[in-house]
Amino acid sequence: MSKILHLILALSISLFWIGCSKTPYTHRNQIVMFSPQQEMQMGYQAAREILQKERISRDPKLNAIVQRVGRRVAQAAAQPGYKWQFFVIDKDVPNAFCLPGGKVFVYSGIFRAVQNEDQLATVIAHEVAHAIARHGAERMSMIQLGRMGKQIAAKTLGGGKYAGLINQAYGIGETYGVILPYSRKFEYEADEIGLYLMTRAGYDPRESLKFWQNMMRLAQNSRKPPEFLSTHPSDRHRIERLKRLIPKALKYYR
Repeated sequence: MSKILHLILALSISLFWIGCSKTPYTHRNQIVMFSPQQEMQMGYQAAREILQKERISRDPKLNAIVQRVGRRVAQAAAQPGYKWQFFVIDKDVPNAFCLPGGKVFVYSGIFRAVQNEDQLATVIAHEVAHAIARHGAERMSMIQLGRMGKQIAAKTLGGGKYAGLINQAYGIGETYGVILPYSRKFEYEADEIGLYLMTRAGYDPRESLKFWQNMMRLAQNSRKPPEFLSTHPSDRHRIERLKRLIPKALKYYR
């Protein structure tokens, strides 16, 4: 069998699995080419590297609140296979992230926008949502499929003089047509799933609006790229969407 037929077969098998995996709460069909075990192993390796590189905060107050909120949100996520851990990175950056498998990192700078536990729950639930929706594995799967598509196109067109054009077309198309729009889609989805998780954990979803309003104020003096060039939606659009979702989330509020 020729190499191009091997590539087409591999791509067809990958596409066969579309619809066999769905995100929690939003029930969106997704493409995931990696097993949960592979995904978690990559997450654990990345976590080890981060823990060696970054300075972990020893502030007892910050660590206590992050651990407390993290445990409640993780319990609401109901994913017994995940090994949840929550860390505070001592860096004045208003951000947080979660690695596959449940390693959540919160920068100390996020507390410039967090005024209470409910607002911290907005942050942590959003990151936990990324993990249980397997956004990392889905993004890697998209990149893998894009590479396979590029190889098929190069083989079909004979490569050679077309190689530069194919690389350029796929690079632009993958970035602006797939990676950035889907990154923003993942952010919106994590906002929504996170809203349900924080509410199930007993936190007030209306505080999510106040948190993002605080973030918007922090960003007033910073230079952000236009939304279509960014991996994240604008704070204003997030707030507008959360306003529409909060009435639904309040049904879970205890």
